[in-house]
Amino acid sequence: MKDILIAFGRATRSLFQRNIFWHLLWPGLVSMLVWTVVAVLAWVPVTDWIFAWVGGWSFVGSWVSASDAAAAVTLVLIKIAVALAFVPLVYVTAALIVAAIALPLMLERVGRRDYADIEQRRGGSNLGSAWNSIVAGVLFLAALIVSLPFWLIPGVGLLASVFLTGWLNQRAFGYDALMLHADGEELNRLRRDWRPQMLLLGGGCALLAYVPVVNLVAPAYAGLAFVHYLLDRLRQDRHARGVTLLDAEPSNLPQAMP
Repeated sequence: MKDILIAFGRATRSLFQRNIFWHLLWPGLVSMLVWTVVAVLAWVPVTDWIFAWVGGWSFVGSWVSASDAAAAVTLVLIKIAVALAFVPLVYVTAALIVAAIALPLMLERVGRRDYADIEQRRGGSNLGSAWNSIVAGVLFLAALIVSLPFWLIPGVGLLASVFLTGWLNQRAFGYDALMLHADGEELNRLRRDWRPQMLLLGGGCALLAYVPVVNLVAPAYAGLAFVHYLLDRLRQDRHARGVTLLDAEPSNLPQAMP
């Protein structure tokens, strides 16, 4: 847990590096704009379709048709579930933009400043990053669709969203954070060995998606947190294996967290 908090602290410090904040902001703005337009255009047909679909369930249809009050309660729950569903959709769109475009750019800058002592072995590639992001996005959307009926139960939608988004974070950003510095073996092994901690880190970042204003930078901030967490794990792993780290200029060495 301490290492995760340190990663959050270092990610916050990186916000103030040159040209970093803009790469945190624009993916969220683009995603928010796209899904706001979709929500305005699709809100009524989507909620009406889901209401008709739910009304066709044998164990719900009779209850809904029994009274106007039951139908009204069901419609309210559907609207809440649809509104909650837009949050992970905004997040996943921004996260995929971050993974494909913004994070590699931020990784170059953060790597030069804070991890110049780690040899770049380039075990990953931009093509591998793009494929990993596509697979993560498809699996995320499939799981989201499968879970939607349960979102009518109060609280389940939020828990499902946080869990799925946390999984998306560790799947998408785990690869990108290491692709420049780790070799192929390190890339696979560290992601496997530290998966539980990465899920916890990803879940913590997922909660930021529900904080107004902060949610605009949450996906890119999550990417930065994974960069700091996994590159620090890589540094410690190489040190434990007796791998000699590079000599770095004092200004490029990571600053100690208070």
